[in-house]
Amino acid sequence: MTIDYNNNDNPFKLKGQTVNKSELIDAIAASADISKAAAGRALDAVIESVEGALKSGDQVALVGFGTFSVKDRAARTGRNPQTGAPIEIAAAKIPSFKAGKALKDAVNS
Repeated sequence: MTIDYNNNDNPFKLKGQTVNKSELIDAIAASADISKAAAGRALDAVIESVEGALKSGDQVALVGFGTFSVKDRAARTGRNPQTGAPIEIAAAKIPSFKAGKALKDAVNS
């Protein structure tokens, strides 16, 4: 089953709203014609797999969708907004996502 997101088949209520996990599970279940429980387990498995790969320093590339990776953010000096005093912000590793061409094209069409 294919969902036409431009017509009344759209499982997401309003355009421009944030889609939460349960709405995403509902959409996966409808699109793949599987139970919501199975869709939830599948989504959890994907999230855990991406998280595990990023923790071990790997990239996850989904051709056409995008690439998940980890970037290093350098230590820097910030400001306490209440006092204006300078504070040191430690270096950190941050998750990053770069959208693929097909996803960019789908969003811009």
